[in-house]
Amino acid sequence: MNLVSIRIITANINDLIKFYEHITGVPAVKYTPDFAELKTQSATLAIGSTNTLQFFGGDKVAQSGHNRSTIIEFRVEDVEKEYERLANYLGNYIVQKPTTLPWGNKSLLIRDPDGNLVNLFTPVTKEAIKKFDGEIN
Repeated sequence: MNLVSIRIITANINDLIKFYEHITGVPAVKYTPDFAELKTQSATLAIGSTNTLQFFGGDKVAQSGHNRSTIIEFRVEDVEKEYERLANYLGNYIVQKPTTLPWGNKSLLIRDPDGNLVNLFTPVTKEAIKKFDGEIN
């Protein structure tokens, strides 16, 4: 079994698409006005409007902007450079500036416009680099 994608359900699809395009530098493929994907080297971030919930059983299946238990993570070449590139854009979205965590990743923690946590990180210790070896040269 392989994890293929994470999907965010939102009432604000256009703003979320713009946000993720900006932070990742990856253009979204918008299949319909209610569904888009940002395809990275290892996985896809799908973004669906609340209108897509009708295909999964209705509005009670998921609620936009209510996630408080998941962090969407993107490995980046240099988190300090990403912070410099994005600092003005992110403004109030920043939760924690680049910080080295106990497991060896330097992490920039932000929130997207719906409040979902997003972690941009770079492995910096020998052990962390070894864990991710081969994913980013």
